Amino acid sequence: MIGRIRGVVIEKQAPEVLVEAAGVGYEIQVPMTSFYQLPDAGQEAIIYTHFVVREDAQLLYGFANKTERALFRELIKANGVGPKLALTIMSGMSAEQFIQCVNYEDVTALVKLPGVGKKTAERLVVEMRDRLKNLQPVIAEGGAPMPANNESVVVLGAMDDAKQEALSALLALGYKQAQALQVIKSVYQDEMTSEQLIREALRAMA
Repeated sequence: MIGRIRGVVIEKQAPEVLVEAAGVGYEIQVPMTSFYQLPDAGQEAIIYTHFVVREDAQLLYGFANKTERALFRELIKANGVGPKLALTIMSGMSAEQFIQCVNYEDVTALVKLPGVGKKTAERLVVEMRDRLKNLQPVIAEGGAPMPANNESVVVLGAMDDAKQEALSALLALGYKQAQALQVIKSVYQDEMTSEQLIREALRAMA
């Protein structure tokens, strides 16, 4: 089991990052809540991971702290929830927000997430209530460093790239193309980075 990787961020293409550690490049799928906390390419990051082995693939999922990884592991135990849907759920809301939804039986907030219908949301509330009692929404020590308050500088002429990267990320998370395009258009402002655009798009669809 690969439980933790410390290395240099080589590429960031939401929702995937490429991290090099000891000469090996690891492709890691991360929820957007963790993606926002990762440093820029060329900087070191610590990522807590969950390793999934399937017949057709070996996949690494990464998280900024142990709390998010613990939530992911509980989610994939739920009936009908696989790693991809768990990643989508955690991209649409923080661990603290999800726990709040479960505690208050807020099915309405859950069904706004792609791939989560009313029945799935109701099942999540029932199944996750007991599992989340001991899970506290706090940042564990050793998590990936938070980015500085100053956002990444936009490269001149990269605005269209930002939109494309945001669209690719939303599609990978399960949103429909028409919905993704519409919300990107509505929230986009000049000189936005792709990360800022994804963040605002997800916030608008919440």
